[in-house]
Amino acid sequence: MIRHLVLFKLNDGVARDEPRVIAGVTAFERLGGQIPEIEFWECAWNISDRPIAYDFAINAAVAGPAALQLYLDHPAHQAGVALWREFATWVIADYEF
Repeated sequence: MIRHLVLFKLNDGVARDEPRVIAGVTAFERLGGQIPEIEFWECAWNISDRPIAYDFAINAAVAGPAALQLYLDHPAHQAGVALWREFATWVIADYEF
């Protein structure tokens, strides 16, 4: 299994309640039910207000490298990434467990 973690940081001046941010969150919330390769899916806003904290997180699991690539290439994932690219940056970690 591979754990896929993503931490998003909203760009300066971007608020969580902006329509484009809401659209991005909604797109990612739906991914768990749209991409068959996803075996575990959760995403949510961070509740920490520490200065080093990121704003939004995805925690997902897939069966292996091939499933991860299918997830990454899936049109629904690519559409969500395109939305987030307009208002945030992110870091990822993929590890086997």
